[in-house]
Amino acid sequence: MSPDPDNSISVDAFIVGSGPIGSAFARRLVEAGRRVLVVDAGAKLSDRPGEHLKNAYLYQRNLDMFSSVIRGHLTLLSVPSNDQAVVTLDPAAFQVDRSKYDGFVHNNQNPDQDPNRNLPAAAASYIVGGMATHWTCATPRHHPSVELADCIPTAEWDDLYTQAETLLNTRRDAFEHSIRHQVVREALVTEFRELPEPYAVQNLPLAVERRRDNPRFVRWSGSDTVLGPLADGGHPDTFDLQSQCLCTKLRLSSDGRRVEYAEVQDLANWRTIRVDADLFVIACGAVLTPQLLYASGIRPKPLGRYLCEQPVAFCQIVLHQDLVDAIEADERFADRVRQHAKSRPHDPVPIPSDDPEPQVWIPVSEDRPWHCQIHRDAFHYGDVAPNVDARLIVDLRWFGITAPRPDNRVIFSDVHHDMFGMPQPTFEYSLSNEDRRRQHLMMRDMLRAASVLGGFLPGSEPRFVDPGLPLHISGTTRMGTSPDTSVVDNTSKVWGIDNLYLGGNGLIPTGNASNPTLTSVAIALKAAQHILA
Repeated sequence: MSPDPDNSISVDAFIVGSGPIGSAFARRLVEAGRRVLVVDAGAKLSDRPGEHLKNAYLYQRNLDMFSSVIRGHLTLLSVPSNDQAVVTLDPAAFQVDRSKYDGFVHNNQNPDQDPNRNLPAAAASYIVGGMATHWTCATPRHHPSVELADCIPTAEWDDLYTQAETLLNTRRDAFEHSIRHQVVREALVTEFRELPEPYAVQNLPLAVERRRDNPRFVRWSGSDTVLGPLADGGHPDTFDLQSQCLCTKLRLSSDGRRVEYAEVQDLANWRTIRVDADLFVIACGAVLTPQLLYASGIRPKPLGRYLCEQPVAFCQIVLHQDLVDAIEADERFADRVRQHAKSRPHDPVPIPSDDPEPQVWIPVSEDRPWHCQIHRDAFHYGDVAPNVDARLIVDLRWFGITAPRPDNRVIFSDVHHDMFGMPQPTFEYSLSNEDRRRQHLMMRDMLRAASVLGGFLPGSEPRFVDPGLPLHISGTTRMGTSPDTSVVDNTSKVWGIDNLYLGGNGLIPTGNASNPTLTSVAIALKAAQHILA
């Protein structure tokens, strides 16, 4: 469907994607006086656009209930077709004649996907705010030699990280007074006493703050935090965020040097909108961003290649009896333990019911190239049964690192389409022998930590999770110094196109084990500074 001339919009900057990256671009550009339109294919589910949904009272009271919210907001990107015959089907029922149909896409079921090279848990969130509506809010800086890209100078990284931490409201003290946090951290400090600063056991940096009106609860950062005053209706003449609007194509000038306009499908009102702008920013995820470029005929050779994902070792433990017994004898906790015993005399656990979760971290280092989170959070694979006392449960998640290789990639089909009518993505991904060796060492390290803290929760014994489950894909639109091996330069501008910039984890050109959001926001801030300069 071609855009109707009556459905045309003209702005200074057009941004696709309302996650933290698109929101960072929007805030900086609006503050500089630019007229900005942001679109997102998903719906708006909070009063403040892009607010973290875990801020709701229900999920603050019962963290594990949030796991179903996460599951509901993840759309799998590539599901191998199931060609197995159903021999118990009623013989009179409809059955596909496979001699005529070689496979088709249904709900992202993908006949081109090799299940042995898939990222089966890779998913997208179609919602205003993107993944930041349900992320863990972990915001560590990447290790300067193991993870950080050298196409940006170290001194500049420091400044960009500081800005990004301010924008995301990163802090380390929101869980400091938690009994469980102190118990878990001190047990691990004792066990890993050989680790030097600044890579020793410590508080996990999080984009969160404890509420002043009710300190039992916290406010997790989302895209609304990054938008700041824009999320509260500030700058109504220069900022607009439209939900359920899918950008389907970027139209280039005849010489291919500029984007002239974008075509946007208004999914709520079923019309096609033309958006004219001086500047175009695509920040809709490490798979959907290259998907839009491919659909627009922008297909540099590195597009989709050098894909990195983080293998994750996971387990849940029930706190050791000795650690729990020691809480009652610890003078630091005496008042709270007594008050809890008085209010709940039949509770056998000495931990107050509103005691905050542990949030402990062991950073990536050269000798230990994995990122360790020892905490409790809602995950779509780590929720506990209602009859399990979550106060006694600790989650261990060890995130591994893989080396970028051009053969690890996501490709897009010219035949099959996803549920939004866009080119169907297919993954071609495998671990190298060195990657596999490194992950084995990582698992062994996690077992060491687990044995100190307690015993395994039945059903959550140590395992590697499905590839793609961390939702931290990177490298697909990587930054670099040459168009032969990268999609954008170190200002995030697409090589050869003067007014097209990209954002998101896809730009990270190196393997990384730490959570990538802070780094991606930092890269976006550098791009915004370049644009405004």
